[in-house]
Amino acid sequence: MSIWRHVRAAILLPGTVTIPIPAALLAIGGADIGWLAGLWAALPLVAGAALVLTGLAVWSATVRLFARVGEGTLAPWDPTRKLVVLGPYRYVRNPMITGVLLVLLGEAALFGSPWILAWAAAFFAINAVWFRLVEEPGLMERFGRDYADYQRAVPRWLPRRRPWTPS
Repeated sequence: MSIWRHVRAAILLPGTVTIPIPAALLAIGGADIGWLAGLWAALPLVAGAALVLTGLAVWSATVRLFARVGEGTLAPWDPTRKLVVLGPYRYVRNPMITGVLLVLLGEAALFGSPWILAWAAAFFAINAVWFRLVEEPGLMERFGRDYADYQRAVPRWLPRRRPWTPS
């Protein structure tokens, strides 16, 4: 499997969502780095950096799992051939979206940008609709009972406390 397939999908999908769109929003709305005063000024920077790094770690873990286990990419035009229920997928059904949201929330904190925060909310809303209407029916069609069991056991957005193990 070509690494280019994964790089292209990551650049086109989560890459576009987290880099050029936030950059355009910052160009329009500006940034307010250090938006808290005094000793608190470092808090958004530390929290923002932690969110971005955590989001990137989740995002990269899901891309690796899609390549290694799922034999496909995160892109709808090149989906996985096998159902991925390992790693972060044992806790939540959409860890890729969680990772991207963490990056966006981190960027909003780092740059003090209500525009990026609004974009994060819009991104979540778009995906909430997409997953219910398109993604989940497609997964049900491709993976049948295995996906139905997974869907019943693992929440869509809020992670489980304990990892799910398929029977």
